[in-house]
Amino acid sequence: MQHSVFSPMGPEAARIAELAWLLFLGGGAIFLLVMLALLLALGGGEGVRRRLGARRAILAGGVAFPVAVLSALLLHVLGVAAALGAGGREPALRIEVTGRQYWWEVRYPAQGITTANEIRVPVGRRIELLLDSGDVIHSFWVPALHGKRDMIPGRVTSLRFSLDRPGVLRGQCAEFCGTQHALMAMLVIAEEESAFAAWVARHKVPVAAPADPTLALGWQAFGRAGCGACHAIHGTPWAGRSGPDLTLLGERRSLAAGTLDNHQATLAGWIAGPQEIKPGNAMPAFNTVLDGKELRALAAWLESLR
Repeated sequence: MQHSVFSPMGPEAARIAELAWLLFLGGGAIFLLVMLALLLALGGGEGVRRRLGARRAILAGGVAFPVAVLSALLLHVLGVAAALGAGGREPALRIEVTGRQYWWEVRYPAQGITTANEIRVPVGRRIELLLDSGDVIHSFWVPALHGKRDMIPGRVTSLRFSLDRPGVLRGQCAEFCGTQHALMAMLVIAEEESAFAAWVARHKVPVAAPADPTLALGWQAFGRAGCGACHAIHGTPWAGRSGPDLTLLGERRSLAAGTLDNHQATLAGWIAGPQEIKPGNAMPAFNTVLDGKELRALAAWLESLR
């Protein structure tokens, strides 16, 4: 899983990584140069100190050198910024991402898909993310993908990129947004075009009532507990929008925006007591609403959504 600016997965992140290396190496070289001058001033002879303190040396080292270096760096940074901000070719896929306390809503308008906390993209295609916020200021940052983008309520910003190889990239909200800001992660899953097309096709298959008795009990528990008031599942009577869409929930790698690994046991624990796991989130506890059998059945049914 990539979560470093020094492990770029696409051309935009590679430009940012090159700029970071330039700053680190250039800053290190200048630091060593200054330390060398300091050592010469402290330990050199009278002639060395006299030359270092001469007007010409001060103007060269204290004025001309910084102006030349910073001017060159400014021009280079402006070039990188222009390249990152250039529109380029028209994006082949647009994805809408809304930051919420404390999760990410992800929508594919052209495909009619809504999901949460994971962004699936095909390798080699130009992608555009349209970013906004549903409550407070968030910041979208996937270090191996691109730079940061603030997500401000009432304003839509965009982020264009492409990925050159498959992989899983981890991202994080980079703007303090409340008590669970640190537990607001996301994954960007880059996959081959055929795998992405298969994922889109699976999302369009309506979820039918299960025949298995245990899974059927979980289906019934979902409806009886009122989960559909907040959550949607494609093809079912439930179409809530205030919580994450749960279609294909069983395929997701994590729960609660990267807080837990996703499997039946963690699903049951999250449903029973989400406030003990991630205090301050909007999910109520259902340990007093569902008995143990219903809770296990509901977790099993949700895990089966693939």
